[in-house]
Amino acid sequence: MLPSRRAFSAASRQLACRSFRPIQPSARLYSTETSTTSTTEEPSAPPAKPASSPAAATPKYAKPAPRATKPAVAASTPSPAASYSDVVYQAKNIAYEDAREDGDVTDPAAVDWTRSFYGISARPVTEKQFKALMQPVDEKDIEVKPDGVIYLPEIKYRRRLNEVFGPMGWGLIPKGEAVVGDSIVTREYALIVDGRFVSQAQGENSYFSAEQLPSAVEGCKSNALMRCCKDLGIASELWDPHFVRWFKKNHMEEVWVEHVTTKKKRVQWYRKGDVDVSYPYKVSK
Repeated sequence: MLPSRRAFSAASRQLACRSFRPIQPSARLYSTETSTTSTTEEPSAPPAKPASSPAAATPKYAKPAPRATKPAVAASTPSPAASYSDVVYQAKNIAYEDAREDGDVTDPAAVDWTRSFYGISARPVTEKQFKALMQPVDEKDIEVKPDGVIYLPEIKYRRRLNEVFGPMGWGLIPKGEAVVGDSIVTREYALIVDGRFVSQAQGENSYFSAEQLPSAVEGCKSNALMRCCKDLGIASELWDPHFVRWFKKNHMEEVWVEHVTTKKKRVQWYRKGDVDVSYPYKVSK
C-alpha cells in the first residue's frame, strides 16, 4: 500500500525545520614535512638479453664468415742470372741467300741518293725474307727507359738487317747536312737495300757541350735507322699500344727514387727483378 500524500508533506516540514551545519574540511592525510631521501642510488641491473629464437641461432655446422684481408702485393723476384749463350748473339734466320736475282738493277753509284727514290716499291721481298723481318722481338732484348718508354737497342736492328739482306746488302745514305741547334742535332738519312730506296727518316740526338757533338751526330744515324726500319716491320711491336700495355704490366715496375743532392723524389721505371738505380738517384725509403 502506497503512503498517503499527508505523510509526504509531514516529512517535508520536518526537514525544513532542521538547521544545517557547515561542512568541515577533511583532515589532511599527508605530511607537509620534507621527507629525507637517500642520495646513494643502487646501480640498476643490466637489461636482460632477449632470448634468441631457435630459428635465429647459428647452426653448429655453419662455417664462419671469412675475414676480409688486404690483397698481398707480389714482391718482384730477381731475374735468374743469364748464361753466356743468352747474351752472345747468334744469327738464326739467314734469309738473304734466298733473294731473287734482278738483272735490270741500275748501278747504285749512278744514282744521286740525296734526291732520288729509285727502286721504291719495285718488287717485294721474298717469303723467307718477310718471315725474318716480321719475326717477333725477343722480350729479353727490350730495354726500358726511366720514363717508362720501351725501346730496342740500335744494334738489334743492324743484326736483323744483316740476317735478312746480308752485310753490305743495305746502307744508310745521308740526305743532307747535320743541323746543329743549341742542345739538339738532327740529320736526315735514307735506307737503301739491294740498290733500292726503302725509306727515309729524320734522326735526332741531344748534347750538352761541344765535346759531345761528334757522338750526338753519330746518335742521329742510329735514331734514323730505327725509324727507317719501321717500314720493314722490324720490331713493330714497340709501336703497338696493345703490346706496350701488356709489356708494361707484366715486365715492368715503378720505383720511387730520390735525388741524392736535391732530395727530390720521382718515379722511375725498371724491368721486374732488374732494378738498378744509378747516380745521382737512390731508392727512396
